Amino acid sequence: MLFEELDVFAIVVEQSSINKASKLLNLSQPALSRKISKLEDELGVQLFNRRGKRLELTSIGQLAYTYALEQRQQQLKFMQTLAHYRVEDQITISLGASLTTLQTTLPPLVNAFMERHPTAEIKLITGKTHEIVSSVRDKRVEVGIVASSINQPGLNCIPLFDDHLELVLPITHPLAESQEVGIEQLQGLPMIIFSTGTWYRKLTDDLFHRWGIMPDIRMEIDSFEAIVRLIPTCKAAALLPKSYLRPQLLSDNGLVDIHIPALIETRRTTSLIYGNPSDLSNAASRWVAETETLFRKLEEDKSQ
Repeated sequence: MLFEELDVFAIVVEQSSINKASKLLNLSQPALSRKISKLEDELGVQLFNRRGKRLELTSIGQLAYTYALEQRQQQLKFMQTLAHYRVEDQITISLGASLTTLQTTLPPLVNAFMERHPTAEIKLITGKTHEIVSSVRDKRVEVGIVASSINQPGLNCIPLFDDHLELVLPITHPLAESQEVGIEQLQGLPMIIFSTGTWYRKLTDDLFHRWGIMPDIRMEIDSFEAIVRLIPTCKAAALLPKSYLRPQLLSDNGLVDIHIPALIETRRTTSLIYGNPSDLSNAASRWVAETETLFRKLEEDKSQ
């Protein structure tokens, strides 16, 4: 099955080694190498450049990896849908989130909620910020999470936290050990940026325009995970939200984040939005209360 082969391929990319991937997959190295070769034959392209024991993704390999990540997400959604039919007494919440908050803010919120309500089902729709606002206002979803402060009649907006972009580099990058990095050093810098139409792309385009910066754009992707995986491979940089840059994530991928004072200009507030509280289901009311409590506690912990 092509999906299984793509998933094996993605694991090899993430482990950066046939040896490590074979141990993780409980396969012999020759068997794993045959699987990768078979996938390349089926697709009719070369996914890796093999330099001794090192594997480097080709440009089409980078696209295949991005596609493999998307397929992995689709399978996860399918398995979650199946799980709905295997449990009783479901707690159901309809939730809207922009793609960026889906990849950054939402996972820890969902994890925390599911720990307290393990049989809960979250019906999720994604879209641009204005689409999520419309969905909440029109009651297509009960609650929305957006990377913006919303001030509209009939909507309640709870600010959760402020965030801004940071420069992310491979640890081997020449700028990684610089004492100070200025915004002007992004000029001509090889970078991976977000795809056109995403909220973060607009944010970075506005930033580059304001400062007269023209980076050397190597790739455009709308997946945080794919960008993080490809930064070392492409020997490029990226601008990513500080809230996403957990120390373990950086360490696992051989990356460092660099604070540039001018990037404070990219500050934005992630907010929880909903309509009339009396229209919320019990489950949605719980989500709102528990999410607000969680972020209040996080802020209190920071100030201590």
